[in-house]
Amino acid sequence: MTTKQTRLGQEVEAALSEVVAHVHGEEELPCRMVVEPSAEHIFAVRKRMKLSRQKFADRFGLDARAVQDWEQGRRVPDRAARVLLTVIDRDPQAVVRALGQ
Repeated sequence: MTTKQTRLGQEVEAALSEVVAHVHGEEELPCRMVVEPSAEHIFAVRKRMKLSRQKFADRFGLDARAVQDWEQGRRVPDRAARVLLTVIDRDPQAVVRALGQ
């Protein structure tokens, strides 16, 4: 067993110190909140683009059944899907370009 701390250990310790300082209100840390879109919002985004569920799913690399479940409130998009839906809402062409379509 060694008593010398590795670089990774030092980085983890520094990161945890930042978190503790943030919790105590001593340090501001940047954060981004991705809001859970409502079923109505997801439906409205798709309708605004005048796309069927299948075409919306195909264009943005989504599963059509998942889109249907989100729109009908049976499922909630996971974190990655929420981020993607946010980008689709704000700049759909960015997603199209990123997917090379």
